[in-house]
Amino acid sequence: MTRVKICGITTIEDALAAAEAGADMLGLNFYSASPRHIALDEARLLCAQVRHELGDASPLLIGLFVNEPVWTISSTMERVGLRAVQLSGDESVDVLRELRGTAYKAVRPQTMEQLRDDITYFAPGFPTDDHLPSLLVDAYHASLYGGTGQQADTGIALTAAAHVPRLMLAGGLTPENVGDRVQRVRPWAVDVASGVEIPGQPGRKDPQRMKDFIAAVRQPETE
Repeated sequence: MTRVKICGITTIEDALAAAEAGADMLGLNFYSASPRHIALDEARLLCAQVRHELGDASPLLIGLFVNEPVWTISSTMERVGLRAVQLSGDESVDVLRELRGTAYKAVRPQTMEQLRDDITYFAPGFPTDDHLPSLLVDAYHASLYGGTGQQADTGIALTAAAHVPRLMLAGGLTPENVGDRVQRVRPWAVDVASGVEIPGQPGRKDPQRMKDFIAAVRQPETE
């Protein structure tokens, strides 16, 4: 079954609504330049309440970081109670190794050659935990670290799915297009942020769009 990560969660209401809709993972964005950024203390309270409300049924809580030192990431994980982290900046494979299987890398290859280089370079740091993606592939952008609303190149996505054990696909996914992307690419998981948000309110999720998104992901698998 294709897993779903709802990223850029900023409120407990949205976190619980995403869980109710069937999300497997919730992403909290600790990149200060992002409109979906969440402060550490707010994240700590949000995650504590999610665990209190849902217990063992809680989705995996994942932190998103961009070019932060390992000690900052590790401290945030411990204080907030995160299960894993997504490295969305220019981090090296050594950072993945230092985080000891709790981190996976997001890449934004512009060409097939760049994708192959990324896979070769980061493969030694792929997490072995089968609850986590090996690698996330997002749409290329010259200056933004994801969250662009643009789709990843289909050829790149297909090649990644063929060579990455657990591929998470991101980039411009919406309830309207994710079903087709899942059918064509067959990723291990998909990641969405802006595609399920209330228009004009980055970080605030639309409960119905989250339900529609997850239904669209799962529909092809039941046909």
